[in-house]
Amino acid sequence: MNEKTTSVVALALALLAGPALAADPAAPARPRANPEVSCLIQPSLEVNVGTPVDGVIEVMNVDRGDIVSPGQLLARLNSAVESASVDTQAAKAGFGARKRQRNEELQRKQLISAQELDELTTEQQMAELELRERRERLKLRTIQSPIRGVVVDVFRQRGDLVKQEKIFRIAQLDPLYVETILPSRMFGKVRSGQAFEVLPELGPSAQKAKVSQVDRVIDAASGTFRVRLLLSNPRFELPSGQRCAINFQL
Repeated sequence: MNEKTTSVVALALALLAGPALAADPAAPARPRANPEVSCLIQPSLEVNVGTPVDGVIEVMNVDRGDIVSPGQLLARLNSAVESASVDTQAAKAGFGARKRQRNEELQRKQLISAQELDELTTEQQMAELELRERRERLKLRTIQSPIRGVVVDVFRQRGDLVKQEKIFRIAQLDPLYVETILPSRMFGKVRSGQAFEVLPELGPSAQKAKVSQVDRVIDAASGTFRVRLLLSNPRFELPSGQRCAINFQL
């Protein structure tokens, strides 16, 4: 069984496992023109955020359940050495710029050769590039959020030694993915862009979701195909991981 078949069968079993929303075998069959199927609400994106360098966590600004924004500082590794290195190189670059400025005046008076001025200019440019490199290395000591979402897991705490590993897992909850599977007889009837009502298990009312992706291949093992809908959730009011039902009224 290949990976695609396994994922389809796994999703089918998960959707059919919910007693509240799964179809009752003893109940009369629903009309095919208005089928209601089970679905799962999931984050549209989950990212593991960490650091590409080794160090000790010095600052932790967030915890599990916190809402974060793109670019927000999540944590910082100890960076005293790197910060001092930047200050040292900044002083060297500043001195090089002043030295070049003084020698430009001497060159205009023809007291030094153009070659000597070119060497000073090159040295100053190399110092600026070295400063830029050290600043970029210093940035690697800070861990920032790449997305707007919710902190799902925190794997390390302040004082922990980390070695190029993940520290946070963040889930993007706006929009949410509504994942479901449909029987092959409905293939071609559900298309991208169509809107349907989704009834979350924990939601107060039905929500409108738009079809964003329809599998172009029917899984032979289960006779089904997958459909994904996008569900707007700007205030993070709907939790992910819950079951739902979709009324595919075509």
